[in-house]
Amino acid sequence: MPTYDFRCKHCELHNEVQQSMSASTPACPGCGGGMERWFHTAPVVHGVASSGREQAIRSLPQCGKGCRCCP
Repeated sequence: MPTYDFRCKHCELHNEVQQSMSASTPACPGCGGGMERWFHTAPVVHGVASSGREQAIRSLPQCGKGCRCCP
């Protein structure tokens, strides 16, 4: 079951909640207000799913001028 970060819309309390993807947004444990899912970092991808990332890194220019001249 994934863990999500939530931030309260009212008191800005940050909270981690482990719940299913289809579960409704929880209420704030501090003030009882509405919370929103908070994305503060990009997820890390491992295994087969990371192959697209590796290809993208290899396709970047190596010399900084937009060409593929550097080893």
